Amino acid sequence: MCLIVFAWKAHPDFPLIVAANRDEFHARPTAAAHFWDDQPGILAGRDLEGMGTWLGVTRSGKFAAVTNFRDAAPASREAASRGVLASHYLGSGGAPGTFAADVEKDGTAYRGFNFLAGDLAELWWVSNRGGCARRVEPGVHGLSNHLLDTPWSKVTQGKRRLGEVLELTPAVEPLLALLADTTEATDGNLPDTGVGAERERLLSAARIVSPEYGTRSSSTLVVGADGKVRFAERSYGSDGAELDTLRYEFTLS
Repeated sequence: MCLIVFAWKAHPDFPLIVAANRDEFHARPTAAAHFWDDQPGILAGRDLEGMGTWLGVTRSGKFAAVTNFRDAAPASREAASRGVLASHYLGSGGAPGTFAADVEKDGTAYRGFNFLAGDLAELWWVSNRGGCARRVEPGVHGLSNHLLDTPWSKVTQGKRRLGEVLELTPAVEPLLALLADTTEATDGNLPDTGVGAERERLLSAARIVSPEYGTRSSSTLVVGADGKVRFAERSYGSDGAELDTLRYEFTLS
């Protein structure tokens, strides 16, 4: 997951609104969003290599998402998959703040990450690249491959467009539309994470189109104050073509 923009307690009728793109190698085996057979309370896609997830929600209202932290340093082969942070939290009975504090202590066991964990009452963020666990304040926020609310071009633009969605009744299609933007940042607005200007340019778009690595799926989550949840996942091929859109609706238990 390489772009997440979300509104936390910023709308009176919808306490959590999320729009997120998962960027990954197209060859990595993946299961589309579904309620898991082994943990039927979890709705999420699944990484079939690490068996974790990049974003998910439970029938009880727990939410988790993860992005990688981009730098040029090679990852340790012994490092654990970041996605298990999300799946472990979703399957646990722990409070998000306690879980985030534990993740902070054990963060060196994983590749570079940003992690969000929340429930109906609170939302927490932590990173193992200098981001101590902290409670997220109400408002519109964004994450890419640096720390929370780092003003990269696609984060800034995504937050702006999410703010526009909040002025209307939040719906799935406008959220998917903001995630579909393939516009690359101008050279003057590119970050420098050590991967070279050409790579930075490719990765600067909200939705990345590239044969080997790109945006595999766009996910939206709208949680209403009345407990109704709307979740959608739109998948893309290696050529950027839209493949399918899955939609789920349920009421929190």
